Amino acid sequence: MRYEWFIGLRYLKAKRKQTFISIITIISIVGVMVGVMTLIVVLAVMSGFEKTLKEKILGTQAHLVLLKASQEGMDHYEEVAKKVQEVKGVVYAAPFIFNQVMLSSESNVSGVVIKGIDPDRVGKVTELAHNMKAGRLQGLKEGGESDSTGIILGVELAKHLGVSLNDAIQVISPLGTMTPMGMMPKMKRFRVVGIFYSGMYEYDNTMAYVSLESAQKFFSMGARVTGIEIKTNDIYKVKEIGKEIRQRMGFPFWTKDWMEMNRNLFSALKLEKIAMFIILVLIVLVAAFNIISTLIMVVMEKHKDIAILKSMGAPSKAILKIFVIEGGVIGVVGTVFGTILGLGAAFNLEKITGFVENLFGFKVLASDVYYIDKLPSQVNPIDIALIVMTAILISLLATLYPSWRASKLDPAEALRYE
Repeated sequence: MRYEWFIGLRYLKAKRKQTFISIITIISIVGVMVGVMTLIVVLAVMSGFEKTLKEKILGTQAHLVLLKASQEGMDHYEEVAKKVQEVKGVVYAAPFIFNQVMLSSESNVSGVVIKGIDPDRVGKVTELAHNMKAGRLQGLKEGGESDSTGIILGVELAKHLGVSLNDAIQVISPLGTMTPMGMMPKMKRFRVVGIFYSGMYEYDNTMAYVSLESAQKFFSMGARVTGIEIKTNDIYKVKEIGKEIRQRMGFPFWTKDWMEMNRNLFSALKLEKIAMFIILVLIVLVAAFNIISTLIMVVMEKHKDIAILKSMGAPSKAILKIFVIEGGVIGVVGTVFGTILGLGAAFNLEKITGFVENLFGFKVLASDVYYIDKLPSQVNPIDIALIVMTAILISLLATLYPSWRASKLDPAEALRYE
């Protein structure tokens, strides 16, 4: 072992009269540890939150949507769907109808987005079949009673309207027929044949599904649809696949992917993650100031030792290295323990939040307030590597000034009054 390493590590162990310096060293290590642990846990939660949102959104929405720049909608949609499925990267394509209506029950009224789907095909482009809480998708084809057509509601929407399975509701469309008395809205009686739960309040409170044929009849669309829903084999290559579909189909067809449909949400999440990283790095910076103060006190305490080393021929570079090693060890030890504790907390976050909820008797994430009802966690290796490198780099930078001061110490001046 080189003498710089020996002396640098030896200075970390305090003698009896240097207990205060030892305490400050421990506080510096704990400061770095807490900063690193907090960074890992918070970024893991942010990554988990983003992943969970993507899963919930893509469970309700398709990866890509093909539309036609026409008020009448898209005709010959089966031929269009076949052409789309021939594109590389497309797993399946299914037609849909999209419109806005008002739902009226005996106890309440609500404006919603209604979607016409093919019950046999929608399961191949979305996770709606897995999200069914009551009833089943095939109920849309079978209907409820002989006098009504089937409809599926979100769980929050059903609560708002005060309806359950087999209850009747009125669907009202403002796009009615013109009469001598003015525009008369179109109304039709539907029967609830299913209730779905996506886990996202915005969808569960504003979405309703009917069969494709029912929507075509209700909106007088004939054999036309709004567009084609597309599932791809890679959700992160939707832009390239969408571009190829547009090139193959030509004008007036255009595509919209899930990233564009939820751009504001994911942009806000990304910005928040960056902001949280910058804010939490300040914790590590506070610990770095502890390292600076510790090393300055060690330099003041060890000025005689430094003078003797210089008198024996130790170069200024060696003195600099001794104190860089000491500060670096503080940073590395704090980072290692912080990483271990942070990963332990991130991997067991669900158990920790469950314990806190049981202990204090409150819900950490209320589903009617947040997009999700449990605290997710996803450890990203790139985030961990970035945190570790940032913490060690800050710790090493914090050692430079005290180490430089130590290396510039004049041995004659230091030993004059000894």
